[in-house]
This record gives sequence, structure tokens and C-alpha cells, in this order.
Amino acid sequence: MLVAFSVAPSGGPDSGDSVHNAVAAAVAIVRASGLPNSTDSMFTTIEGDWDEVFDVVKRATEAVGAFGSRVSLVLKADIRPGHTGEITGKVERLENALAEADLQQ
Repeated sequence: MLVAFSVAPSGGPDSGDSVHNAVAAAVAIVRASGLPNSTDSMFTTIEGDWDEVFDVVKRATEAVGAFGSRVSLVLKADIRPGHTGEITGKVERLENALAEADLQQ
């Protein structure tokens, strides 16, 4: 399964606009997990089985909780049993489709 998630604190003593330190704490946990992952400006995506992925999401969320009295968590999951390597495979298929479309134009 793939899970894209975004986690951010609120209600902390430092009420500025930036949450980069909290996000860094979460991403460090994801990267230390050893699961395939990628982070962009909006979400971190991880790939693995249900239990291992949600364990990492839980630990990342708990780490962000240290930065505020509340935590916002947004999740999107692609549950496709029997498939692995989709964290890069989906993007590769998209790029191939775009390249084919360019050739046909």
C-alpha cells in the first residue's frame, strides 16, 4: 500500500507560519523506518504493508505532537494487494504515457 500523509502541529508556543521543524521530526522518523518513501512540498508518501506503514505514521504524528497542543493529520491511501514498487512505478507509467502523447502530437 501507498500512504500519502501530511502532519502539522497547532496551538504551540511558537505561533509562526512555519512548521518545518515539526515536519522535519516526522520525516526523520519516516526515513529511519527503511520503508520506501518520498517527500514533496505537501505530503510524505510511504510504501509497505498496512501495519508497518501505519506504525510509522503514528510515530511521526506523535513526534509532531511535541511541537503543539494539537496535531492535524491528513491521509490518502492506495491499497492494492500484491503490488510493490508502486511509489516509483506509478510515476514511471505516468512519464511514459506523457512521452507517448508527445510522440503522437
